[in-house]
Amino acid sequence: MNKIWLIVQREFLNRVQKKSFLIATILVPLIFPTIIAGLFWFMIREVETAKPEVVHVLDESGKFTFTNTKRFIFIEEKGVIDSAKKTYSATKDFALLYIPSFDLSKPDGFTIYMKENQSDEKISGLERILEDRIRDLKLEQYQIDKETLAGLKTSIDFKQVNISDTGEEKSSNSMILKILGFLLGIVLFVFVLSYGMQIMQGVIDEKTSKIVEVIVSSVKPIQLMLGKIIGIASVGLVQFTIWIVLITVLSSTVLSYFGLKMPQEQMQEQVMSQVDPEQKEEIQKVQSDKMNEVLNSIDQIPFTKIALVFLFYFLGGYLMYGALFAAVGSAVDSIQESQQFQMPLMLPLMISYMSVFTVVPINPHGSLSFWLSIIPLTSPVVMVARIAYDVPTWELILSMVLLVAGFIFTTWVAGRIYRVGILMTGSKVNYKVLAKWFMIKN
Repeated sequence: MNKIWLIVQREFLNRVQKKSFLIATILVPLIFPTIIAGLFWFMIREVETAKPEVVHVLDESGKFTFTNTKRFIFIEEKGVIDSAKKTYSATKDFALLYIPSFDLSKPDGFTIYMKENQSDEKISGLERILEDRIRDLKLEQYQIDKETLAGLKTSIDFKQVNISDTGEEKSSNSMILKILGFLLGIVLFVFVLSYGMQIMQGVIDEKTSKIVEVIVSSVKPIQLMLGKIIGIASVGLVQFTIWIVLITVLSSTVLSYFGLKMPQEQMQEQVMSQVDPEQKEEIQKVQSDKMNEVLNSIDQIPFTKIALVFLFYFLGGYLMYGALFAAVGSAVDSIQESQQFQMPLMLPLMISYMSVFTVVPINPHGSLSFWLSIIPLTSPVVMVARIAYDVPTWELILSMVLLVAGFIFTTWVAGRIYRVGILMTGSKVNYKVLAKWFMIKN
């Protein structure tokens, strides 16, 4: 055990003391807030200084009246569409909007001509203007005033409550849980893959430099492999923790310093500016109630349990895949040679990664989600994504036990390959050769 600890210290100190580690650890948290602040600043400046877009309008229906706004200036065209196209083509204006004669019950045939692809946001702005006018025309046709229509609008928002086996009730919010599970699953996937590759690269470097021949004269190959895996894992945990803290603090500080707001806040202000003054108070009340409901839901989330489970799968998944990547690194002499062995290792990770986007959000308690969170090769990512959905305790315990068993088994398999492959150089390796190394007795 002392030898493994010495190897862990060696791996940790060698990597932490490198300038590349210090630069990456400090620069990454600085780069992200800088990029965010820069993008928001340029975006806001562009919106504030943007000139209104000129839109030519040929309205054959005669049902529209356009008023200039801060975003659009409308020029009315007469005649036929071909003539309007020629007039528009001779300018550098934004677009030509063609409105044919149409049936109010089924409006279609609207066309916008542009010289180049434009942003969806601008096109959507024009669509909303047309939709609002058609809605008003329909209200007039059916003799319905806007106040009556507003009174007919009804929205239902379920208050989500989970009931335990003992009858205890607690509020829930599926959207918060979905986002939380999604982020945790993605973080674990990125960490396991990136630092697993680092383990493989480190093993290859030591093997090709012949340093390993000196090391294995003092320690057993399995001790070297475990020490390297744990050492790199500790480096990753330290770096990852620093990144999380610095990115969170610096991002908030930079945004506050420049007086910038998050995208959802800007979108909310834009929507509120387009709402009638008498409706703002009601909307703000609804938003306040929604915020209180969200805060209550957040209070009900078992963050301590989620954090502990995340840490377990974080370490279990990394150690299991780290052993496999170390075995691959010991069998080859270069990264290029390792590609044929990487795919079987990356396939379960990719399946679990895609499941975080598809399977888990759609049916977190379905059979597919269950099995993906039980199988050790996929459980680290999928179970972490599912844990926010209040997974039954027996499923969580079963998944943990199988992950530990999977780690022990893969470490044993990887160790048998590692002990032979680490001293083999210059030989062409395939799956048949790996099987032969595995079967060699001590």
